[in-house]
Amino acid sequence: MTAAPGSAAQPYRLQVRPDSFTLSRGADLVLSFDLDGRPLTWFSEGTLHKRSLASQVLARRRVNGSRERWTLTPEQALEQFAQVKAWVDEARGQDRSLLSSPLLTQAAAWTPRRLLDEQARFSLAYSPVSILPPDQYYSVVVQVTRGCSWNQCTFCTFYRDRPFTTLPPTEFQAHLEQVDALLGGSLALRRSIFLADGNALMVSNARLLPALASVRAAFPGRPVSGFVDVFTGQRKSGEDWRALRDAGLKRVYVGLETGHDPLLAWVNKPGGREASRQFVSQLKEAGLEVGVIVMTGLGGLTYVAGHVTDTSALLEQLPLSSGDLVYLSPFVEHGPYVTRATEDDVAPLPEVDRLTQEMLFRSLLSTVHPGVQVARYDIREFIY
Repeated sequence: MTAAPGSAAQPYRLQVRPDSFTLSRGADLVLSFDLDGRPLTWFSEGTLHKRSLASQVLARRRVNGSRERWTLTPEQALEQFAQVKAWVDEARGQDRSLLSSPLLTQAAAWTPRRLLDEQARFSLAYSPVSILPPDQYYSVVVQVTRGCSWNQCTFCTFYRDRPFTTLPPTEFQAHLEQVDALLGGSLALRRSIFLADGNALMVSNARLLPALASVRAAFPGRPVSGFVDVFTGQRKSGEDWRALRDAGLKRVYVGLETGHDPLLAWVNKPGGREASRQFVSQLKEAGLEVGVIVMTGLGGLTYVAGHVTDTSALLEQLPLSSGDLVYLSPFVEHGPYVTRATEDDVAPLPEVDRLTQEMLFRSLLSTVHPGVQVARYDIREFIY
């Protein structure tokens, strides 16, 4: 594949950072790479492409004010990798200093097929990494567990393809070594550690504390975080959570989803508004930061009034402070949820009402928790 005609009129520029490097040709062509020369992202003709560690490629662009996103097929990914290599080769052919750059030499060595073969290396280190909080997309993911201990919420299909298991110590140590080998030069980009999968922090401290020690020895100097549900997290005492904090745990992500108990029961998730308030309070008392997740549009038209009223009340009651996060996640109807919604005649909430709901929660949070960061969490944007 050749570069676009006429592109040679504008020179390429190489910008090197401690954790990555960027090759650009004006504002219309920008490519970023890890320190091993593997492409991370590339922007051209209004479209941004992002490559995962397994060389899956997610594309995104704006059309008529709306964001479009799609995942490329392996064949389309190969074409994109060929285009990236063509740009790198063109840059090296234009400028002697770029030709002699060790970083661009490494980038040029990544052929399309070699990049696609990263899938096999990824599969040696990981089972599928199904989802992460947005601020952890560039973390070091370590799978203390595989799957989700509950795995019955109708709105979630992330872990339906695997049973919940905890890795034995020897297998976990091998996993850490495989992750380190896979990350290579991209490790410099990854300044935090995320304990996966869905409910990793529910594991007993007797098993979790030694795992944390191994993780921090393998990837030192990085804060640790992970997911847990309210109903499993409450099984630990305040002393347990303080012990985890002392061992390096910094932030706990909790899927609250809604403060409306009837809706939570309808989507088959244990817990409730008061339990959520108590658990978040327990985490804060233990000296931990929290990242709480609320869904916008969950429950459609049937539950909209209760969802807004009770979730607003819950958010107001949570003892949040600086360092905490609130994620507002636009709900995407899929899986068993669709079947249940059809059976119970629960119609989806129109897009304009979802946006109104999001803005209402944002406005409330800016008033009652002004020091807390609020952000959108769109699961369709995830890639690792």
